Amino acid sequence: MRHPDLPLDCLEPLPVVYRAVIPPDYKDRMNHMNVRWYMVLYDEAGDGLFTLFGQTPDYYASQGAGGFDLEHHVNYLNEVRIGDTVAIRARLLRRTAKRLHYMLFMVNETRGLLSSTFECVNSHADLRLRRTSPYPDTIAARLDDLIAAHSRLTWVAPVCGAMNA
Repeated sequence: MRHPDLPLDCLEPLPVVYRAVIPPDYKDRMNHMNVRWYMVLYDEAGDGLFTLFGQTPDYYASQGAGGFDLEHHVNYLNEVRIGDTVAIRARLLRRTAKRLHYMLFMVNETRGLLSSTFECVNSHADLRLRRTSPYPDTIAARLDDLIAAHSRLTWVAPVCGAMNA
């Protein structure tokens, strides 16, 4: 699948939820970042994303809550090399009572390129029961505010078309 070209300036309104300099131990035989490290970076970015709407470590601990990733779709667009700085920006797409559909965009700030996109469906979870559960009203309201803001962007999110919240 050919990923549509997104000018980097269209990503500017999106919050940066994670930034990293790629360390030497992420290198593979092709002299760029090994594919496994993309998921590590996206996982770290998820922590930053979820704090935007109140799903913090304190919230998880006090509520016995968490989240389960249900689906992922990753596009690898431009290589990331050792020493490059990447920033991951987040766009929320839609939600249901229990699920959130979002995208992360890995921008290689060193090279001025969109390196990768990550699309995810995640579910709020009650970890005491080990089951998905509805978002509490306060978190749902924050999600709705972010989704509304991101829906006003003038570009269509490059979703894979197979995932739905």
